[in-house]
Amino acid sequence: MKVLMVDMDGVLVNGRPKDGLPYFTDIEHDLGLPLERLQKEFFGVHWPQIIIGEQPIEPVLTAVLSKIAPHLETETLLRYWFENDSRLDEKLLADLSLLRKSGVSIYLATNQEHRRAAWLMNEHGLSEHVEGIFYSAKLGCKKPGEQFFRMATESAGVAASEIAFIDDSAENIEAARRYGWQAVQWKPGMALKEALG
Repeated sequence: MKVLMVDMDGVLVNGRPKDGLPYFTDIEHDLGLPLERLQKEFFGVHWPQIIIGEQPIEPVLTAVLSKIAPHLETETLLRYWFENDSRLDEKLLADLSLLRKSGVSIYLATNQEHRRAAWLMNEHGLSEHVEGIFYSAKLGCKKPGEQFFRMATESAGVAASEIAFIDDSAENIEAARRYGWQAVQWKPGMALKEALG
């Protein structure tokens, strides 16, 4: 193994920093925005294009908010979202640091839109812990599609067989294995050493 690819949500990042609950648990109370309407009119309609970079998030979200929560600014919602969806697995981060010191390159491999990817890497400091990030909006494709794994492999500059991968999605793990990665499904409470054998 020369490279370890690490999924973000469900592996390295898990919910709200204060309690680990889903990031929009209190959104109606905190921002006056009904979660059901946000899910239906934003995520249900526009997310498939945003997550692969075909649409920028800001103008789309602004248009939706003007209908369902005109009192709410787009940047306010984005900040609330990113800050509430940022609880890091500190034990995993420490283990990744040790592995990195041994000479293994660490990358994030995630389905992510541009703004949150940048926020997590830069403002939240993940760039200090990894060589880089491969994410769906930048690549123009998402896991579990084969193109995602092909493009990440080419960018990492190693053979597929030299890449290990941890992800909480069984579908993503199966797809990664088909492509030749050494992929292991991440379970809550799992240690990196256990995952990598």
